[in-house]
Amino acid sequence: MENTKTSARAKRQKMMLEDPMIRVIPTMAVPMIISSVIDSIYNLADTFFVSGLGETATAAVAVNDSLMNILRAIAMGFALGASSYISRLMGAKQDDRASNVATTTLTIGCMFSLLIGLISFAFKGTIVNWLGSTAEAHRYSVDYATWITLAAPFTTANLILNQLLRSEGSTHYAMIGMCSGCILNVALDPLFINLFGWGVAGAAGATALSKIFSCIVLGMPYIRKRAMLEISPKHFYIDFENVREVARMGIPAFLRMSLMSLGGIVTNNVAKGFGTAVLAGIAVANKLYRLIASVIMGFSQGFGPVAGFCWGARKYKRVKESFFTTCGIGFTGALILGVLMFIFAKPLIGIFNSSGNETMLRIGAFKIRSLCIVFIPHIFVMVTSNLYQSLGKPVGNLILSMSRQLLVLIPLVLIVPRFFGAEGLACCQALSDLISGICLALPFAVSMLRKINRLKDGEPAPFGRAGIRA
Repeated sequence: MENTKTSARAKRQKMMLEDPMIRVIPTMAVPMIISSVIDSIYNLADTFFVSGLGETATAAVAVNDSLMNILRAIAMGFALGASSYISRLMGAKQDDRASNVATTTLTIGCMFSLLIGLISFAFKGTIVNWLGSTAEAHRYSVDYATWITLAAPFTTANLILNQLLRSEGSTHYAMIGMCSGCILNVALDPLFINLFGWGVAGAAGATALSKIFSCIVLGMPYIRKRAMLEISPKHFYIDFENVREVARMGIPAFLRMSLMSLGGIVTNNVAKGFGTAVLAGIAVANKLYRLIASVIMGFSQGFGPVAGFCWGARKYKRVKESFFTTCGIGFTGALILGVLMFIFAKPLIGIFNSSGNETMLRIGAFKIRSLCIVFIPHIFVMVTSNLYQSLGKPVGNLILSMSRQLLVLIPLVLIVPRFFGAEGLACCQALSDLISGICLALPFAVSMLRKINRLKDGEPAPFGRAGIRA
């Protein structure tokens, strides 16, 4: 078994440090793309099957999307903080220390999410109102929130295990874990919603059970000791140097996801002032766009472990090469997918509009098309943010994340609809992506690339190796 691990480690190091980057990025990214698409399908599946109950039920699922994002923010804070550090530790050949980070992060993350889930369960009625539920959708919203809050620790375990597998290069198994849960969710949705007559609560229950199943599948490589990392009680101990490094990257990741939730909450509360149909149209458009954006986001996520590994191994030219390769592939994909989605915006919204509500169709299609126009700036923000995260520069990552969801988006959501109504609200995210890409991501990328250009391979890294002992 040890020889197998050594061989796998050597093969992975050769791929990361020697193979052509045009081959490495897709190799790492394709499984992540599939995982990202599957994650988006999770959200779309419930919306699709619930849409048969009318736009009120669709709006209820949309409101709970913000709750899901809050719970995911907590999980991703732990998951991305650990995975960024683990990639650098493994690049520096410190596997035992990486196993400590993995074990401790998984344990503490699940315990913390259990506590937050129970608190949210106790106050779910108040929470869904705060998230932007309309009076008509309140009962449905509470039904959905019940199961989502109870499944919180499994959501966290799912995301952490997925990121741990990615950080060690086991992207194919991470993909299998995500796919298995999604397939179960799609199978259970019509069964619970229609056959058993559980409605919106059935959709949430199907999602909760699929998360539990994914956890089991994702945990199997560690249970069977087939992974390069080892999750075991012997590796559970508090190393404050490790805690500090995970927190340095995890807190910005948490804030980024939280800001996404906050942006969604503010948008929902403004949208409900225009009626349930507008709220449902904007929510469905967001989920459909996220499905397409997840394809490009997979390349961004595939780039992260490569950049972090090469940085830990002091191969700075490959870090820069990985950035430009990812941008080239991402921009090409964004152009093709953006054009296609722009053309088919109305038919796509129509799939989730069983009642034929014209307002929902018009607003949803308008939002999708506005987002497609700025697809490339959106991708550039994502890739640049991942560059800062992978190299251990959390402040830059946080600023880029805040620009898109807090500094730009929320002021736009609060101001633009006052002058341009529901259509103005629908284009706020697109305006935010454009401003963030041009005014922040571009100068941040140029600044980081200049710093990388000044380094020679083999030199000590000026940052990002904090906590990695020689």
